[in-house]
Amino acid sequence: MARDIELPRGKRTPLYRFLEILPGFLSYFLIILLVVLSLINPILGSIYVLFLIAVTLAKAVGIAVRTTQGFEVVKKAQKVDWQARLADLSKPQESFERLQKRKDKSFDFKQHKENLRALATKTDYPKPEEIYHAVIMVAYNEGLETMVPSVEAVQKTGFDNQRIIFVLGYEERGGLEMEENAQALKEKFDGVFYDFILVKHPDGLKGEIKGKGPNLCYAAERLAEFVKREKIVTENVIVTSLDSDNQMAPGYLDYVAYEFIVHEDRQNLSYQPVSLFMNNIWEAAPPMRVIAVSNSFFNIINTMRPHLMRNFASHSQPLKALEAMGFWSKRTIVEDGHQYWRSYFFFKGKYDAISIKVPIYQDAVIEDTLWKTLKAQFVQLRRWDYGASDVAYVGVRLFSKEYRKNFWNLLPKFIRLLEGHVTLAIMAPMIAFGGWVPRLLNFRSRDLATYNLPNTVSWTQFFASIGLFITILLSLRMLPRRPAKYPRKKTAAMVLQWLLMPIIAIVYQSMAAFYAQTRLMAGRYMENFDVTKKVVKK
Repeated sequence: MARDIELPRGKRTPLYRFLEILPGFLSYFLIILLVVLSLINPILGSIYVLFLIAVTLAKAVGIAVRTTQGFEVVKKAQKVDWQARLADLSKPQESFERLQKRKDKSFDFKQHKENLRALATKTDYPKPEEIYHAVIMVAYNEGLETMVPSVEAVQKTGFDNQRIIFVLGYEERGGLEMEENAQALKEKFDGVFYDFILVKHPDGLKGEIKGKGPNLCYAAERLAEFVKREKIVTENVIVTSLDSDNQMAPGYLDYVAYEFIVHEDRQNLSYQPVSLFMNNIWEAAPPMRVIAVSNSFFNIINTMRPHLMRNFASHSQPLKALEAMGFWSKRTIVEDGHQYWRSYFFFKGKYDAISIKVPIYQDAVIEDTLWKTLKAQFVQLRRWDYGASDVAYVGVRLFSKEYRKNFWNLLPKFIRLLEGHVTLAIMAPMIAFGGWVPRLLNFRSRDLATYNLPNTVSWTQFFASIGLFITILLSLRMLPRRPAKYPRKKTAAMVLQWLLMPIIAIVYQSMAAFYAQTRLMAGRYMENFDVTKKVVKK
């Protein structure tokens, strides 16, 4: 395994520390810059705010368009019989001749015919019946009410269960209850899959943080040993990582196997589903519902922006590639997002993540009480926002001799990574309060532009709200069926909840981002994975 792809431990180099500080520095600087410009000349402050608002408005329009497009794409992809398309790859020539003249408007049907035509001239590709899926579900202290539906979803995905290896990687520190739940899960699903493997991750192993990544790695190492013992061809095994609340949509494993076969660079790819936080959306509190839906839309949007595709939460990757690169990082609490960069540098830039346009459903945050829920949500988001730590990881390699050949490919990726984290921190407070700063700092000024800036910002926000309106309509279409225990007026609450968006954006988007970036600036690294509890309400 190449040491070059590992995150540093202990003292960083001056360049690495500079890049760790950079996201937080820029975020604070851009906020302070508004104050400074407003004090120098209110017109300068006003122009600065209007520029940021204009950029935000342009992004809002783009988000609305891509959300609408992405939503329709995901709907169409879910209607495809991926099992049938995968079966077509067994005899591509016959399948191509059978489908060549068929007119079909289903999702990517033309591409399917092209894939069949291309495979018909080849022999050196894995056949569908040779593909194995390994599903690693990690758990800390989750109950059976959370884990059982997730395993059942794998069972019902449509792929041949006898070519699915299910691995439950659970933490020793989860205690006796976790041990008992793991054993109960194995008993329930014994004989359903090729095998159901329990892997207990020991507590306190050297060189590991307390988090999901080490547990996932430990389970994957045992999986690799199992595959060799069973004499299964490693090159034909695809590994999917799952959290205990993740539920695959039907067809997911067939879809991944399909894409794996039709891509020649299959070992250098990650296969990224659409993460939708919809499992328990009706049970969640209004602020959590807004965040869950917003995050779902963000993931839908990414299906329409392949150049921005990254690993997030659950994803699939070939076992051969994972084993070569030492699986996932054991040193970061954001092992999913970091995996993209880890893979990119291991394969020296010849790596990509492709979109699997069907969902893996996840839980919104629910704790025992509202206060605990609000706190848990912030903890989850600050953990995700700690992905700003990848700015330094990517930046030091951008400027290194080893990756000089990939400089112009990597530079825009680095800029987008940095810009994304800075924008996450500053945009909400800028939009909410930025228009008032030049006026409040120059209350005696008679400059018309400064005086009217709050009104100008308000009108801009009004036009941007059109995008929010589209978001609300799509969110209602995306909701799972309303449980019978909830009255119809609950649907109205699903609309009214969006009135909370400005407060949520500032508290949960901006403050969580600033928290993570400030920790990085101070060198107070986050190395404990705070598990987000998901209570199942009955």
